[in-house]
Amino acid sequence: MDKMAVIGGVALKGEVKASGAKNSALPLIFSTLLCEGTHQLKNVPNLMDIGSANRLMESLGCKVDFANGELTIDVPQQLETLAHYDQVRKMRASILVLGPLLARFGKAKVSLPGGCAIGARPIGFHLDALEKMGAKIKVEGGYVIAECEKLKGSKIEFPFASVGGTENIMMAASLAEGVTEIHNAAREPEIEDLANYLKKLGAKVEGAGSSVVKVTGSTQLRASQHSVIPDRIEVGTLVAAGAMTGGQVKVLDCRPQDLGAFLEALKKIGFQITTTEDSIEVCCGQDLRPLDIVTEPHPGFPTDLQAQMMALLTQVDGTSHISETVFENRFMHISELARLGAHIEVDGNTATIHGSQAPLLGAPVMATDLRASACLVLAGLVAQGETIVNRIYHLDRGYEKLEDKLSKLGANIRRIKNEG
Repeated sequence: MDKMAVIGGVALKGEVKASGAKNSALPLIFSTLLCEGTHQLKNVPNLMDIGSANRLMESLGCKVDFANGELTIDVPQQLETLAHYDQVRKMRASILVLGPLLARFGKAKVSLPGGCAIGARPIGFHLDALEKMGAKIKVEGGYVIAECEKLKGSKIEFPFASVGGTENIMMAASLAEGVTEIHNAAREPEIEDLANYLKKLGAKVEGAGSSVVKVTGSTQLRASQHSVIPDRIEVGTLVAAGAMTGGQVKVLDCRPQDLGAFLEALKKIGFQITTTEDSIEVCCGQDLRPLDIVTEPHPGFPTDLQAQMMALLTQVDGTSHISETVFENRFMHISELARLGAHIEVDGNTATIHGSQAPLLGAPVMATDLRASACLVLAGLVAQGETIVNRIYHLDRGYEKLEDKLSKLGANIRRIKNEG
């Protein structure tokens, strides 16, 4: 497996462009299963998860062409409705083929998915909602097996704002009879991006970005074109890197409105943040202050930036707290930060960060999941000496050439290729 070597001590400076959002591109890719024709997606990041999604689409019978950020998907009239374990096991988002296949063909058999081990993230909410829409579902031999004559519009009430659940039901409802109302829907920008493409396909979607989404099904959808929104988590990671290294970094081609809670947190700490319609610039502040943070579904502080913010807070004098309320196992990076010398205590779902008690010192560390990988790279940027981040295949699932972007800003970082 590849590793990342980082030598700390450089204040990052310069400009860098954001890539397209992985968490938007994946549901957009799977939404193309709703109708035959040639779909074109632009600003698609070149990531491991995108490659996995493309291979899954090909296994279902689609023709996929991906180059230079442009993805063309030719969806035939007939598709395979079986998503095999070998194609699904590496990525939780693969469950998003269930709604489109079931709605279009009346049947689907999808392997239970895999992915990062950061919590249970059960798919029961997806299945319960589809059953309310008329599907008969059983889980057998590691597969979800679903059948229906025709999905019917229904009122769906999620027990919590599930992003994947909202996306799956929005797609399924696009071909269902009648109106589907999703209550306690996820409000993330990626939900709005999916809704915008579903509308281009011919579905009627209202309320995306709010807690109630209303979808009126269509009898016929048509292929279209769309550009993926910028990756707000990558943007936040790059902004955090500039802030914690005492630098001045400007991220271009982004949407500041998608990062309101994160940017507000940086301002409270004492960093100078300047935004335009499509850029964010961070400058090293003075008299930095500790901060207490609680992760929440959007528009609250994003759980996907919790680990990166924790690395940043190790550089702020005083005691900060981070409470993780979204995923129950998302503190696995703490033991690795401790290897670098960070002073962090955990009590339940709250981490107490004693910032700047001692400088971080480079050491070998192990990435446990996607965002933990980014956290450890950021910590390496401020640690004395060399930090080796192992198992960065997690990083490659969600960040497009992060080392190149950081290098452009002046970071001393390099990838060590696996010679095996």
